[in-house]
Amino acid sequence: MAAPSPVRQHLLELGADLIVYGPPEANIELPQLVTDEIDLEYAAIRKGCGQLDRPDRGALEVTGADRVSFLNNMLTQELNDLRPHESRSSFWLNRKGRIDADLRVLALEDHLLFDLDAHSAAATVQSLDAFLIMDDAEIADRSAERHRFSLHGPTAAPLLEQLTTTVAGEDPAALAPGHLCVLKLTDADTDIEFIAERDDATGETGFELSMHAEHAPAIWDALLQARFDSEAAQAGTLTPLAERFRLRPIGWHAFNVARIEAGRPLFNLDFGPDSIPAETGLLEDRVSFTKGCYLGQEIVARMHSLGHPKRTLVALRLTGDAAYEADGQPRQPITGAPIRKAESDDPIGAVTSSAVSPMLGATPVCFAMVKWGVHEPGTELVVDAEGIQVRAVVQPQLRFLPGATQSTQAQSEET
Repeated sequence: MAAPSPVRQHLLELGADLIVYGPPEANIELPQLVTDEIDLEYAAIRKGCGQLDRPDRGALEVTGADRVSFLNNMLTQELNDLRPHESRSSFWLNRKGRIDADLRVLALEDHLLFDLDAHSAAATVQSLDAFLIMDDAEIADRSAERHRFSLHGPTAAPLLEQLTTTVAGEDPAALAPGHLCVLKLTDADTDIEFIAERDDATGETGFELSMHAEHAPAIWDALLQARFDSEAAQAGTLTPLAERFRLRPIGWHAFNVARIEAGRPLFNLDFGPDSIPAETGLLEDRVSFTKGCYLGQEIVARMHSLGHPKRTLVALRLTGDAAYEADGQPRQPITGAPIRKAESDDPIGAVTSSAVSPMLGATPVCFAMVKWGVHEPGTELVVDAEGIQVRAVVQPQLRFLPGATQSTQAQSEET
């Protein structure tokens, strides 16, 4: 996270609407909407490729011969079998079993990289460093030196293969989720390398691109060669690259809709430092119950074997006539909107994030943290949406979309 974003001016020239992420003094701005209507930016994710600036992400670097063994004793996930060019999700907990950071561990040949929320970076370095005594390991905050983009959509892999050469790891089209490669821009004047990690956060093929901050503008511009422009298409001057890959720079709004549809909760939005792993809906993905000890393990193990959390994250689908206004527009609950049992005034939870799902026919959906006991699939609850009490049904899982990937090829017509 280089702040401000090294492509901030590029975004402003495209007409992006920037919003503050977190405390204003952190100087982190996310693009809310870039050049087009939200519908077109969302369509890029599902039918072409969406390019998103991610200044909200921090980066830590871990070096030293004992880096893996040290972290395996600290984090919730098994890391001893992590090989170069693989990645794994994990929690970093405090002694009370609460989540201090939700992170991705990326393995390179001679070091590890952490991808985590930018606001968690400094505290994570400090807290992990306190446990370094005899281990040959060093943790450094590289957030100011590195930057991150995301590519999401069915043409993301062939676009990367068109514009880059693989330096290490498998080619982008061959990468499975949880794997990464090192790429180099093919037509750059100098050797510009970056990491591409496969992570399908929207339900489509997705790549998280990590690079040195000084290279970010060149990589951003190289990708934008495939930008789809409606006026150019109408004039018949659309480039072959844009015609083939149909890339659009997108904002947080479109990504947020897609990641909710795909069942991807986020730290500091859907759960946070007051949460324990069992409450997040991500326990199986982030926690190993077969590895040795780690900080906070006793609380996690006790909860897993003897009981259940007081609350848990669920997915809700709003339903009934009240879910829509008289003109058919869906009512969307806002973050923090209270959730109740039917015919009760006592809140039993609150909305953490919400969206109107195009894949479900403009149905309002949301994630919500609710008390244990009302979390079972099919349970009917009531949520406040724009001042109206709307019926909501607990879904079987966080993911609203069927299948693993919603699109396998780009459509030729403009949506």
